[in-house]
Amino acid sequence: MLTGPCYVISDAHLGVAGRPAELSLVRFLTHARRDAGSLLINGDLFDFWFEWTRTMPRAGYRVLAAVAAFADAGIPVLWMAGNHDCWGGSLIREDVGATYHAGPWIGDIAGWRAYVHHGDGLRVEEDRRYRALRRLLRNRAAIWAFRHLIHPDWASRLALGSSAASRTYTAQDRGEGLRKIGRTLLADDSSLDLVLLGHSHVPDLERAASGGVIANAGTWLGDSTFLRIDEGSVQLCRWQGTTWDPISTAGGRRPTLSK
Repeated sequence: MLTGPCYVISDAHLGVAGRPAELSLVRFLTHARRDAGSLLINGDLFDFWFEWTRTMPRAGYRVLAAVAAFADAGIPVLWMAGNHDCWGGSLIREDVGATYHAGPWIGDIAGWRAYVHHGDGLRVEEDRRYRALRRLLRNRAAIWAFRHLIHPDWASRLALGSSAASRTYTAQDRGEGLRKIGRTLLADDSSLDLVLLGHSHVPDLERAASGGVIANAGTWLGDSTFLRIDEGSVQLCRWQGTTWDPISTAGGRRPTLSK
């Protein structure tokens, strides 16, 4: 269970995001920690994350420390594996203090029965080739070889070079494929109030015909959007550097979406 208010961020892609975006995220996390009941990172906080035995990626360490400060303060942190940071391990769990989770997560967020997934690989046809690549990237033998046969400096350069498109990526369908999946999940499971997705880099908040809410925090890459969930509402917001402004709000589990 994640208590409210729950702050949701996704797709910061630290490592390709510029230093201003990183420092802005640190300021946001410091601000949010003042009243947060929980923090949800819905994947791809880093553009590349891998844990060697005694080495970690250099990029984004200030943000990692800011996330650890939530756990140190007794505020639960749920970190969902994305397609760029799917190799999380003991450092995230033990040193940062986050609950690291791969695959879908279903549970209570501030009173909302929620389905959470980063969103990668969910589209049936569009993600077919990616799902085949994912099987290779998450293969135990491939992970062992990457960890033990390639120097971390070269491994990081290789990974960041192959993911450079993340700097400007936005889903060609403007997130409609994931919205359709969200609508289907809500229609098929009447116990769900909320579907949280990421990956598309498209901030979104939609009231589905079934009555539930579909939400996407968007990306911190030049957009600085996030979600704030409490018992009464789900808000899509934008960080303005020292404070934040709501973009749209879904109030309760049945009222219509207001903008």
